[in-house]
Amino acid sequence: MKVLVSLIALAAAIPAAAQTLAVTHAEAWTMDGAEPVRDATIVIADGKVVSVTAGGAVPEGATVIDARGKPVTPGLVNGATQIGLVEVSGSGDTRDQASTDERNAGFDVSRALNGNSTLVSLARADGVTRALIYPSPSRFAPFNGEASIARLRDGVDILDARDVAVYAVIGGGAWDKLGSRASQWSVLRKALSDAKRAAAAHEDGEKRGRKGEHRGPPPGRRGGEELIRTVLRGEVPLAIQTHRESDIRQAAALAREFGIRVVIVGGAEAWRAADVLAAAKIAVVLDPQVNLPATFDQLGARQDNAALLTRAGVTVAIGQAGGAIHSNYNAGMGLREGAGIAVANGLSYVQALRAVTINPLSIWGRGGGTLTPGGEADLVVWDGDPLEPSTNATAVIIEGRAVSARSRQDLLAERYRDIR
Repeated sequence: MKVLVSLIALAAAIPAAAQTLAVTHAEAWTMDGAEPVRDATIVIADGKVVSVTAGGAVPEGATVIDARGKPVTPGLVNGATQIGLVEVSGSGDTRDQASTDERNAGFDVSRALNGNSTLVSLARADGVTRALIYPSPSRFAPFNGEASIARLRDGVDILDARDVAVYAVIGGGAWDKLGSRASQWSVLRKALSDAKRAAAAHEDGEKRGRKGEHRGPPPGRRGGEELIRTVLRGEVPLAIQTHRESDIRQAAALAREFGIRVVIVGGAEAWRAADVLAAAKIAVVLDPQVNLPATFDQLGARQDNAALLTRAGVTVAIGQAGGAIHSNYNAGMGLREGAGIAVANGLSYVQALRAVTINPLSIWGRGGGTLTPGGEADLVVWDGDPLEPSTNATAVIIEGRAVSARSRQDLLAERYRDIR
């Protein structure tokens, strides 16, 4: 315990402007192989990883963090959460995750991200350095809006990238106004078809315009059309939150028909369509803790979902971990527990680490998540196995700077610890 306290104190004492850090005596999981680099020295400068070398030298003047032989991983990435959008679910003035605008599918959650949320500091204390922030169902069925990537740096500004995916939900009870999921799929297909035709008409109009003829109307005039065109152009994926096998197969057919990138979020029954998903190169963001159906769409839920999908060649990331409450309020703890449960149910250890580092960044088009020279310096020093719930993050480094690894819970515990 004394070691943990001293490491936290050391990390907190590192000035925010420090340019060169060296993490020594690390069991460095670089994610560049199946095994860690032992007794590694990780050198960081100007927000980048300079080197990861077994027994490497410490540069002169570098601030040193001694990992004491414990694991060091890339910063964890939650593949789907709403931290920064929801503070207290029962208080309307702290909920910014959904739109009531029926005119447009373009609901941009990035404009509401709150870096001062206590849930952000809690997730960061659990080793989460980035997260996909997704919108809840809006009134513009079946679209929710646009997802963003948050980087959990200190301070209120945690936006890392906006508009990284167009988010939709398909499933029983998702859209009362549409009723049957057959209608939900029809509306989604029509939106894609309309946007595709509008783009083609505009392109044709431009060609005619150059010959002095009437030009077609600019695309994007109707609500959400330009947003959907970014999916058709391959700029961002279409994230479809759904669980039932039949819907997952529909999503794969949609991807083939329109030639678009699709990501399944949830996917409780995805293992049943693993071969189809692998062939269509559709990734899945799932919660390995789901072992009982919360709805009739999840009757086929099983905890080896991640292992079965990975074995079939599907890229898997972990998100929405721990259910509706814990996916926000314990976004870091739930993520680590989920990865550990996936290991207990057949996923290899390094594959589980990939599911919370490299894979979510790859799925959402960002890249990175490794501890390799030239990579972004987001990393975590642990006091034990990061996939064990009792393990603590002793130092968290984001963009090459040590950030606070203390949560409001830590502060409250210290405040009332000695009260009799």
